[in-house]
Amino acid sequence: MTSSAHPTPQASNDIDDPSGRAADVAGPAPARRGRPPKTQAAAAVSGTRETILDAAEDLFSKHGFYGVTIREVAREAGVDTALIHYYFGAKRGLFDAVFLRRAEVWNNDRVNAINLYAETHGDDMTLEGLFEAFLRPPFEWSAKGGPGWKHYSALVAQTNANPAFGGETMARYFDPAILRLITLIRQVMPEAREQDVYWAYHNLSGALTLTLGETGRLDRLSGGLCRSGDLESACDYMVRFAAAGFRAVCAAPAPTPASTST
Repeated sequence: MTSSAHPTPQASNDIDDPSGRAADVAGPAPARRGRPPKTQAAAAVSGTRETILDAAEDLFSKHGFYGVTIREVAREAGVDTALIHYYFGAKRGLFDAVFLRRAEVWNNDRVNAINLYAETHGDDMTLEGLFEAFLRPPFEWSAKGGPGWKHYSALVAQTNANPAFGGETMARYFDPAILRLITLIRQVMPEAREQDVYWAYHNLSGALTLTLGETGRLDRLSGGLCRSGDLESACDYMVRFAAAGFRAVCAAPAPTPASTST
């Protein structure tokens, strides 16, 4: 019969190959077992870290640093607490990693924007132009970047008002970008006293983080006329507010100590 005259390739290989090895026609070798490729392992690690950071960011933004435990973050992320400790150490290490992740984006976008504005306008820079370049990126990220960016904005608002570690945290992650802005402001206002510029920014900082927090306070105060979630309008108003505020503060005469009467 024809079938008996022509054995299958596998049978032929087993008989004819003196080495006893199957020829290539036998098909590809089975996949190796063991560790996954490095790129696949790195992607898995990165994905797990991001899942943990997202969960922590959400919880920290709602309950603050002291109101969240590692166990709660692990439960939200669907991982073991040991994995969080492995990646981030203690809770403060996790908090810092959450804070840094998006701070780098904010800072890069803001510094690039004001540097570009300075390069293209030179001596024609205005306060309005500087503040438009500096303030627009965080408002746009919060408006269009998805829930994570809203969580982050709320977290920054909480941290900026935290007397325990807010000052140190804000300084560590945001001061380089802010100092670059102040350098350019002083070019626009060369006669301004240095302390006036810092006080003016201090007031802007509070207004900025409160507004990005979208607390709903504005909605209630205005009876619904204004919406704290209208971040495009919020940025437009803040640019004007900041420019007028800096002019008022930096042009005002130095306050004199109150006299005491006897």
